[in-house]
Amino acid sequence: MSIDLPLSADIYIGIILFCFGACMGSFVACAADRYAKKESLGGRSHCDSCGAKLGALELIPIFSYLCLKGKCRKCGARIPVDCLLAEIAMAMAYLAVYLYGGVSVVTAEYLLLVTALMAVALIDSRTTEIPDGLIVFGLVVYLAFLYPHGDWEARIADGVWGALAYGGGMMLISLVLDVVLKRESLGGGDIKLFAMLGLYTGLVGGLIMLLCSSFIGLATAAAGSKGGKGAEIPFGPAIAAGAIVALLLGQLITDMYVSLLIK
Repeated sequence: MSIDLPLSADIYIGIILFCFGACMGSFVACAADRYAKKESLGGRSHCDSCGAKLGALELIPIFSYLCLKGKCRKCGARIPVDCLLAEIAMAMAYLAVYLYGGVSVVTAEYLLLVTALMAVALIDSRTTEIPDGLIVFGLVVYLAFLYPHGDWEARIADGVWGALAYGGGMMLISLVLDVVLKRESLGGGDIKLFAMLGLYTGLVGGLIMLLCSSFIGLATAAAGSKGGKGAEIPFGPAIAAGAIVALLLGQLITDMYVSLLIK
């Protein structure tokens, strides 16, 4: 249940969440980069090329990157565009979550989950691994918001079936493909991520998550192959994107599909 607010209040909160999302995107991108390089998460942000400490005006999400034209103010080295994309993506995701849930418990829950999924996507894209800590964080958020939902018993039942169907199903598919392809087809982190997200999506939403993530994953793999890259393609970002689509648009997609069947 969400709280009805005047349009002006909704716009104000939406702007605040957009800005906060951009800040969180910047933080998560920095944390993911340091995790990949096995650096400490403490300490001030700095240029990876010259080591210069970044000032306050260089740490404004989105705007600093655009004003500096994607280059370090000290040495002129290129700043990875991933930083800008993460800030924009997180800002848009936070705004989308608010448009979906308004001022509600669901919004608070999904904001936490989206933040974890952004970390999953960035770390997996850099290291091709998904930290167990982020899976545990997603489980903790799910359990913490079970009772406030009000329909927690039904949600547990649907969530457990979703976790078993998509986590267990992907594990079985992975085992078969490992034998056929004679190499690892799907990482253990991907399987655990599917299982954790199955708790949130349930059976119906999980199917949408699976379809969307598969489509995004195949498109990413095709783009990588055209570029002549033989490196392993991380699946975590596709799963994260598919889950967000399923959570925010799953009911709309389901209703549209059912209406087409009825006609």
